[in-house]
Amino acid sequence: MEIDNLVVRYGEKAAVNGLSLTVTGGTVASVLGPNGAGKTTTVESCEGFRRPYSGRVRVLGLDPVADHDALMPRIGVMLQEGGAWSGVRALEMLRYVATLHTHPLDIPALVERLDLGTCGRTPYRRLSGGQKQRLSFALAIVGRPEVAFLDEPTTGLDPHGRREIWQLIRDLRDDGVTVVLTTHAMDEAEQLSDQVHVVSAGKVIASGSPDELTEHHTKSLEDVYLALTAPPKRETR
Repeated sequence: MEIDNLVVRYGEKAAVNGLSLTVTGGTVASVLGPNGAGKTTTVESCEGFRRPYSGRVRVLGLDPVADHDALMPRIGVMLQEGGAWSGVRALEMLRYVATLHTHPLDIPALVERLDLGTCGRTPYRRLSGGQKQRLSFALAIVGRPEVAFLDEPTTGLDPHGRREIWQLIRDLRDDGVTVVLTTHAMDEAEQLSDQVHVVSAGKVIASGSPDELTEHHTKSLEDVYLALTAPPKRETR
């Protein structure tokens, strides 16, 4: 995935303002930043849901807007919330999405791995927050994507569910899948990422491996992140 000098505007406001980053295939890359930094807009531009004002975006060598139909079968997208019809049962939704792909994952194995069996016949609107997260993750990976975009994948999960998602992300990378992760959980980014990109005010302000950014663990990633994204101090008189 390559982003070069991306600019995305909402009216007069530049949500993304000259952002550039590269994600190597078969790695996990985390995009970190405070609310309003431009993370979601950047990822939506890579998914073809936002048209850039200027700049260049390529995913698997394709333009996400011009080549949208060719790119969609090759990527998986996990939204932070939503992504399923209100009244659809969890397993119905998963099976439906699986039919849209040529070689989907084995549904029973995925259901067992993500502990979806107990809520499989429950309408989406009645699922708990953690159940919705696990289903959304399953929907994103069931089609065997080459690139998986995961937005806050462990929000609302209990520790067991969180660890299972972490292991599945590692398994995806081991299978050659590129994972782009947006998260506010610093331990998640540090544990899973090959590369971390910190975004603020629509630009990348720091990039590197967790080891590089934490100066080989002499600092925590959270401390580094807070220092990089801290608002400027006001002068006192």
